[in-house]
Amino acid sequence: SEAKPPKEETPKGISPVKAKKTPSPADAERRKLRPGSGGEKPPEEPPFTYQLKAVPLKFVKEMKDIVLTEAESVGSSAIFEVLISPSTAITSWMKDGSNIRESPKHKFIADGKDRKLHIIDVQLSDAGEYTCVLRLGNKEKTSTAKLIVEGNP
Repeated sequence: SEAKPPKEETPKGISPVKAKKTPSPADAERRKLRPGSGGEKPPEEPPFTYQLKAVPLKFVKEMKDIVLTEAESVGSSAIFEVLISPSTAITSWMKDGSNIRESPKHKFIADGKDRKLHIIDVQLSDAGEYTCVLRLGNKEKTSTAKLIVEGNP
């Protein structure tokens, strides 16, 4: 007789669970809505992370020519700026086809997708064609602009 009460309790213990399970589809509906609205973000993420891998190597913003007159240019600085994608790409800078090394004269600034070549204390000799070379894996892209230093009229 002592073994019976526990046995009776189990059906009782089970039935509330069953009773709870009946509203649960509705709960599930309600719950589905929430992850649905919040769940719209995760679906965006995988394509985005996937996109990063497959993202085309590109200049979001190309370099622009810089025109200075000699009078204003001497002693001032010129900044070539590009916006690249993806930010993991490596940029290097060239002037008239030869590599520029970072020096007190040339500063390279890399901030995420923003890459800048800072030419300090511009002289007439700095005029020329500047190229930003973008590399990622075996891909390469270039963006070119001129630094024009005009003699005084």
